[in-house]
Amino acid sequence: MPGKLLYAQSGGVTAVINTSAAAVIATARAHGVRAYAARNGILGVLREDLIDTGKESAAALRDLAHTPGGAFGSCRYKLKTPEADPAAYARLIEVMAAHDVRYFLYNGGNDSADTALKISAYAKRSGHELICVGVPKTVDNDLAVTDTSPGFGSVAKYTALSVLEASIDVASMAESSTKVFILEVMGRHAGWIAAAAGLAGQGPDDAPHLILFPEIAFDEAAFLARVKATVERVGWCTVVASEGLKNAAGQFLAEAGGRDAFGHAQLGGVAPVLAQRVREKLGYKYHWALPDYLQRSARHIASATDAAQAAAVGRAAVEYALAGHNGVIPVIVRGSDAPYRWKIAPAPLAKVANHEKKLPRGYITRDGYGITAQARKYLAPLIHGEAYPPYDTTGLPRYVKLKNAAVPRKLAAWAQP
Repeated sequence: MPGKLLYAQSGGVTAVINTSAAAVIATARAHGVRAYAARNGILGVLREDLIDTGKESAAALRDLAHTPGGAFGSCRYKLKTPEADPAAYARLIEVMAAHDVRYFLYNGGNDSADTALKISAYAKRSGHELICVGVPKTVDNDLAVTDTSPGFGSVAKYTALSVLEASIDVASMAESSTKVFILEVMGRHAGWIAAAAGLAGQGPDDAPHLILFPEIAFDEAAFLARVKATVERVGWCTVVASEGLKNAAGQFLAEAGGRDAFGHAQLGGVAPVLAQRVREKLGYKYHWALPDYLQRSARHIASATDAAQAAAVGRAAVEYALAGHNGVIPVIVRGSDAPYRWKIAPAPLAKVANHEKKLPRGYITRDGYGITAQARKYLAPLIHGEAYPPYDTTGLPRYVKLKNAAVPRKLAAWAQP
């Protein structure tokens, strides 16, 4: 089927989302297919704000593969159903038809898979020939079907490394200074990133001493008793807390009151809440940290496994699209743990869209504060290897800023409701 390929990025970016983007564009070029990108995700399609990736050099694409952020801009925009917002779907097809787009690749998580699925179904009804394929990514590792989500391995590596290094620091100061260090990590409903912190230690007295998972209801009295016992035994205590930590009533400990575009609660920081409890009840000096965007933008310490998988799903997405596989998404299938082997296979978007993969209870120790051997076996291969970016004479990584040349518009401006 002739026509162009349109690629878009969605939701929170990862350290390796541009690795997927570079693979998508390079694979399209290898097949002689012209590739466009939407500026700021699905909003770029609605606004007819498209980018001609053909204006980028091969060298720029190579640098794109190791550049963090979302090179074409991302967005948090919840596309309603065609029945609730028919004008938006009509506009999407109008823009794609005007630019002869026949392949649409949406790089994102659960909501993005749902969006790609909706557009695929609508295009069939509209009569416009369009192949829609998802490209998986999410730091939260909560995508269904796939063994892991591209983006997670690098966050896992960054988190484990941060816990290891910070804990060495805390240990050196504990005699007369900081006794408790609290690191807050991403993970609204699934504790995958929190679990990855457990890779920093091997023994019972190694940090992190307590991991607070969103899957386990927070018990303040038990938490404080555990912190106190750890400080008395080890001399200090490192705590890793998921941002999605909830109390027994199911309330977020740090809900700030707002909602994002997808209807998710805006969380205001669980680490300072916990730190205050430690200070008030135990009197220990503390420090806390909130890496936030640093977790997902840390391309300088990306996992080689993660980078390889991000590139693989990008290539596969183009191959599936050109082969006419509509409504699918490439997923990672684990062959074995040791040695770690994996492959890419197609899965129906319908099995991924809006399905959330939680951390199995078997990955959390019985006391609720650590990871099991089973979790370690699953997590460890995902952080293996280093995919360092090249460094230049400034001592900083050589990251690229693309031209992002605009494709001339052909339609009237979109009247956004």
